[in-house]
Amino acid sequence: MASIRDAVLQVGALLDSMEITYAIGGLSASSVHGVARPTQDLDLIAAIPPAQADAFVDALRRDFYVDAESIRSAIRLRRSFNLIHLETGFKIDIFPVGSHALGSQQLKRRRIEESAIPGGPAATFPVISPEDTILVKLSWYRDGGESSERQWNDLRNIIRVQGDRLDQGYLHEWSRELGVSDLLGRLLNESSDLIL
Repeated sequence: MASIRDAVLQVGALLDSMEITYAIGGLSASSVHGVARPTQDLDLIAAIPPAQADAFVDALRRDFYVDAESIRSAIRLRRSFNLIHLETGFKIDIFPVGSHALGSQQLKRRRIEESAIPGGPAATFPVISPEDTILVKLSWYRDGGESSERQWNDLRNIIRVQGDRLDQGYLHEWSRELGVSDLLGRLLNESSDLIL
């Protein structure tokens, strides 16, 4: 029987074979860089060229529910879309490069992490950097009305675990660009006593 891990590794292998740059983002990235929290889906950032959309869809049809036209349109318009693994029901949300203001920065700064995908033997997988994870989560937090305690706790946990390894200059530069420098300041101030 297939597992969630199998579904993620299958999509990663396909993207690798098509020479498409990608990385884990979202809650899964914050779990790698901070404290793990269970999830029923996985976010991937991917640089899928519109010319490869049909080949991408065709390669997934057997094992995933895919809406070909919706995916082609989403890639063209740089909007997110999802794949649903038929055997497990696990959802993989794919965010084309350009669907967030950080754009290709997330892929340029990605890191190869071991055990980024739980549920079996160690496997390496690209994950967006802790700094980009913080910046994207701060944007989500702001867009969500600054009311999600889970998002804020994820952010605090990344700060606590990563500590002084974080690139403060990059965080401050991009937080200004994204309009979340006030939230970053608040986060760093609140978390100063948590850094390990």
